[in-house]
Amino acid sequence: MNGAEALVRTLAASDVDVCFANPGTSEMHFVAALDRVPGVRCVLSLFEGGATGAADGYARMAGKPAATLTHLGTGLTNSLANVHNASKARTPMVNIVGDHATHHLVHDSPLKSDVDALARPMSQWFARAMTSAEVGPRAADAITAARTLPGQIATLVLPADASWSEGGVAAVAETPPIPAAVSSSTIREVAQALRKGRALLLIGGHALKAERIELANAIAESTHTMILSQGRDPRIERGAGRAPVTRLSTITNAAIDTLKDIQTIILVDAKIPVANFAYPGKPSVFAPGECAFVELASGAQDIGAALSALADELGVKANPSRRIARVQTSAADGNITPDKIAQSLAAYMPVNTILCDEAVTTGRPVWGATKAAAPHDYLALTGGAIGIGLPMAAGAAIACPDRKVILLQADGSSLYTIQSLWTHANENLDILTIVLVNNAYAILRAELKNVGIDNPGANAIRMLSFDNPKISWTDLAKGFGVPASKVASMEDFNRALQVGVRERGPRLIEVLL
Repeated sequence: MNGAEALVRTLAASDVDVCFANPGTSEMHFVAALDRVPGVRCVLSLFEGGATGAADGYARMAGKPAATLTHLGTGLTNSLANVHNASKARTPMVNIVGDHATHHLVHDSPLKSDVDALARPMSQWFARAMTSAEVGPRAADAITAARTLPGQIATLVLPADASWSEGGVAAVAETPPIPAAVSSSTIREVAQALRKGRALLLIGGHALKAERIELANAIAESTHTMILSQGRDPRIERGAGRAPVTRLSTITNAAIDTLKDIQTIILVDAKIPVANFAYPGKPSVFAPGECAFVELASGAQDIGAALSALADELGVKANPSRRIARVQTSAADGNITPDKIAQSLAAYMPVNTILCDEAVTTGRPVWGATKAAAPHDYLALTGGAIGIGLPMAAGAAIACPDRKVILLQADGSSLYTIQSLWTHANENLDILTIVLVNNAYAILRAELKNVGIDNPGANAIRMLSFDNPKISWTDLAKGFGVPASKVASMEDFNRALQVGVRERGPRLIEVLL
């Protein structure tokens, strides 16, 4: 067996059975090995950022890592924006990066680059397999590292000659670790902080499973404590039949106002809440300066057990009466607005939808409108690097092929990874993409005001607009093989939405705001 075959066998034996790939010459032996060794589904992405974005969405829903395959340092760098998002989401991911054959590197060929230097800053684990015999064991180590809680980016560089040479040895990754227990002294410290009052229970990450949200709600209710999610979470289980959780605003003024009276913040797989950017005259940390932070559990710890122990310490039981009752709303009509889009989505969204949100500004009403909609999972942009929506939806659909995926997509950020529509079509993924079209980077127009520029001139506005010429998302989608329609009224949108949730397969709705 050669190194490439050993790699595929190691992935399959270690339950990494999906690889999102954009290969090149150096990876051809891996591509050929997929024909000879069963067990790994390889999904072609037409852009490397699509591969890593899809691996992120896949792992969020599958609860295990996917692999990615990119070509040399240039392919790796194309992928890194969505590696950044995945790192912020603490997504387990195994990135395999092909490199030139070891003997070829001395010749400084056109595509030679310092792959190691490019990969290391974005990886919590990094290695290079120098020989075919090292490929399998190193791949197993990468998978083990990716699975290390709360989830890590592991990058393995694979020189072409290590891939094509005989002498490969397959390996198996270690069993995923058991989360660490939270100490009894920490439980008592947190209980004491909650009893003092004026506290916030800030929950994130792995704390946002339905049963954990319910228990956290009961703890908060019994201690008269505010409860919020941190607002940049990879996955939240919500909707009818589940306990509610409100997100902390990521808008500086609103977040500061929410937390102005809080004296203690209890972190449950959450970070200290900070602004996305610094603004003149405004603090970076949302909490008051005298606020204390106490961590109940990190993402590497047993969060469910920690919440249960805290509830026992406080004499609290989960309260099913706090679960949200299903509210059947009617679809909106008339002119299209973001609020009406959200209302109709809540009316028609199927049970167990995976709702992916990269609508940024125009999608903001959706969170509140879908609070009592059918139960669903909500996946958001975690690291702020736009361009994750289309590939994230692809990964989620591959992880959960029996569930409808609905993607709320801003027009500007869709252009970063628009090629992912081809993957939707090529894999026949059950994804309904709703592109909200305002022909501008609306979030950046708001940022002009946030940094004190109230009256931008024509040149500034021109840098934040793409309406000359206007882009036809319907034509783009059809060009990539995805059926699409354009709507300009709520009646048209409602009809297109009903078709989109009823019919299986990829579809796109272009919404003219």
